[in-house]
Amino acid sequence: MTKDNATATAVNATEAQVAEVQTQVAAATAQATPASDTQAYDGPMVSIQHLEKSFGSTKVLRDVNIDVHKGEVVVVLGPSGSGKSTMLRCINLLEKPTSGHIYIEGKEITDAKTNVNELREHVGMVFQQFNLFRHLTAKKNVMLAQMKVLKRSAEEAEKIAMQQLKAVGMEERADFYPSQLSGGQQQRVAIARALAMDPHVMLFDEATSALDPELVRDVLDVMRNLAKAGMTMVVVTHEMGFARDVADRVIFMADGVVEEEGTPEEVFDHPKSDRTKDFLGHIK
Repeated sequence: MTKDNATATAVNATEAQVAEVQTQVAAATAQATPASDTQAYDGPMVSIQHLEKSFGSTKVLRDVNIDVHKGEVVVVLGPSGSGKSTMLRCINLLEKPTSGHIYIEGKEITDAKTNVNELREHVGMVFQQFNLFRHLTAKKNVMLAQMKVLKRSAEEAEKIAMQQLKAVGMEERADFYPSQLSGGQQQRVAIARALAMDPHVMLFDEATSALDPELVRDVLDVMRNLAKAGMTMVVVTHEMGFARDVADRVIFMADGVVEEEGTPEEVFDHPKSDRTKDFLGHIK
């Protein structure tokens, strides 16, 4: 390979990485609709019906049925490989279901005729990895999607970015670059970025799993505050204390199915399924 070809390949690879992150940001954040639209709809904010997902011959999800109502915090637990994250990513079609139906505020995102990007604009998502742009400050990371997706002016985007950074305790580090922030601080910036898009529903996919133990508490505190404020949330996590304290409903998944669901007290203190009992027995 010539030097010029090698350079071109490197540039293309970098552009592809940036494009991938931009796609994730756009898909994972939300644009608010008029309040009257939200108030007029009183059904489940998210409805998953007979969801199945296979990767080749491997069936990862089997007839999953879950409703999430406005203001509800649903925590999804289960062993690795149980399909939790795949189910979460199917909600906004970051993973395309093999079969089944998913509705966002009554509109089917899995319908081929649906404008998927329009429905995605109602769903904020926070990943295990922070996906912050390394060359942008915390503030500009929160501003970018607002300006690109919602077409907000720089002035408006900056104002909202500062409001959300303050809400997650990162206002004083607004001008810091990701390399100057701890993992927990970067994750709080990622949460602020999603919240700046005015989501109706927030999805958290193991948001603390990449963090050192001492950094987990700060991120969980932010999530607790969101729950107290009435944000509709679906949280995939291994944080049992968070599930007990914050969840309205706990769902336990194993081998691609919903094995058990109920209040935290019902699932943790009086599990019915042997699979649930075995899982909880290993983590106590």
